Amino acid sequence: MDVTNWFDEYGESVLTYILLMVRDYQQAEDLTQETFIKAYRNHEHFEYKSSVKTWLFSIARNVTNDYFRKKHPLRHYFGLTMEEKDYKPIPEQIVEMNFQNEQLYKAIQQLKPSYRHVIILRKLKEFSTEETALVLNWSESKVKMTLKRALEKLKIEMSKGGVTSEILR
Repeated sequence: MDVTNWFDEYGESVLTYILLMVRDYQQAEDLTQETFIKAYRNHEHFEYKSSVKTWLFSIARNVTNDYFRKKHPLRHYFGLTMEEKDYKPIPEQIVEMNFQNEQLYKAIQQLKPSYRHVIILRKLKEFSTEETALVLNWSESKVKMTLKRALEKLKIEMSKGGVTSEILR
């Protein structure tokens, strides 16, 4: 297994996944670095039950959850993780997004964490149902049902801004 290429191959994808969760570019970079450090240190424990990409996203999810648990222990305990409404994208992100993508991004931020995770993995990162189940440690049927509900909720959020998106189809 050539662990030296993992960051080159998956670094940007893991960074954007974490960024969609934490909404702070500097923090997302730090958590991405932590993800790859953990992966490099533990690569000998990788059992090939999934792809390297799926394994890295599982680590990223755990690193991000640990970050929120440490940052807001009570909010995490009561299921309020990542529910902050004061999100403001950094200037580089605004420049890169067209109006529709910006509205989609804002609408995703309004969803509860489980909906956000499943939409990001299945629709934005294009993971399979099986890969998403592995990353989230859910059954495949839970992934499918949660995605269905999440897309319905996202459609409502998007319609508030008068926008529809390809992701909703």
